[in-house]
Amino acid sequence: MTSPPRRFLFVTWDGGGVVPPTLAIARMLVDAGHSVRVLADPTMEAEVLDAGCGFSPWTTAPHRTSREREADLLRDYAFTNRGKYLTSMMEEFLATPGPRWTADVLAELDAHPADAVVSDSMVPWGLIAAEARGLPRAMLSTTVYGVPTPGVTPMGAAMVNVPGMLVGLRDAGFRWLFGWLFNKALASVNAVREAHRLPRVEDFHDLARKSDRILVLTSPAFDYASQDVPANVKWVGAPLADPTWASRWTSPWPADDTRPLVLVGLSSTFQDQVPLLRNLVTALSALPVRAIVTRGPTVREGEVTGTDSVRVVESAPHAEIVPHAALVVTHCGHGTTLKALAAGVPLLCIPMGRDQDENAARVVQRGAGLKLAKAAAVEPLRAAVQRLLAEPCFREAAGRCAEAIRRAEGQSSALLELEEMVSTR
Repeated sequence: MTSPPRRFLFVTWDGGGVVPPTLAIARMLVDAGHSVRVLADPTMEAEVLDAGCGFSPWTTAPHRTSREREADLLRDYAFTNRGKYLTSMMEEFLATPGPRWTADVLAELDAHPADAVVSDSMVPWGLIAAEARGLPRAMLSTTVYGVPTPGVTPMGAAMVNVPGMLVGLRDAGFRWLFGWLFNKALASVNAVREAHRLPRVEDFHDLARKSDRILVLTSPAFDYASQDVPANVKWVGAPLADPTWASRWTSPWPADDTRPLVLVGLSSTFQDQVPLLRNLVTALSALPVRAIVTRGPTVREGEVTGTDSVRVVESAPHAEIVPHAALVVTHCGHGTTLKALAAGVPLLCIPMGRDQDENAARVVQRGAGLKLAKAAAVEPLRAAVQRLLAEPCFREAAGRCAEAIRRAEGQSSALLELEEMVSTR
């Protein structure tokens, strides 16, 4: 242990890909001799305890009681208009429940005092509660850096291609749009802050900017970094461990089968991906490949069926399989994307929402993959797979990404950053 034992409260939610990297950081602290308690959805209890942490459930704030698709809090797949979904999400998940999120965190701090609070970027109310108690606080981003910052390509802009001379105008426009969207929750933020005798903020993202640390759980070699980011922003790398619920995998094919191995890994949460999975099975079955399709726990058994060459399973250990794969077909969730790039494996990116377009844009920009729409039919899917397997430039670019990620490792450590955050306060 590099510092005296401390007590950390992690404030998070069951957001699918959010869970494994968050608990990986929590486990690092536990292994270093610190005490960690996690305030989260009841559905996360077993994973939290397995990480060696104490657990407390949300009580009045929004939370899941089941991982079935019917219990989804954020149903982006039910909206045909992305703007309407984002407005709904801001109001129903973030702004209106703000007092309840904050009250639950404060009650937890009263019941289990902590020396510092680490709050997920989607639950910024933990930062307010920590500030009200005078505690060091860190915001945890389990994907690419998202706070609007001059010099950094903002969320939303990465999926828009414009001529070079217009990039500055594009980025400024998206920074304004992103700020305007999140400032829909500003009145709720300031009402909560005033209730706890904290000064008002002028911008929603000031909650992050005022925190002691913003820990970005990705590689700076993958993200759009900039010298203009504040000093409290630290890229600490992407924990690449599989979730604890991932099943073990034994290949059904003989060891001397030389057909390229394709791993298909779409979202672990429901994003209405059944039609896409069916199209992928059809596309891959007609090619000289072996394929593993992990349907995820929210796609029910029988909704997607495989073939002799395309095996469909609920889950499998991606971190174990990816190094042997010739191609990864993915929705471009951050964890799957980084596992593939860190292993030098090219990707077929099929984003379905959330941060996935941002991740896909970074893959395509680096030449490490291709991007298709979620509604892609069988023939375009098959053609993209054939091209990615046949043209060596994609694997070469993915190999360069892997080398860049390796070089960037060790530049900063979440463990050391959190320990230093507490000791310097």
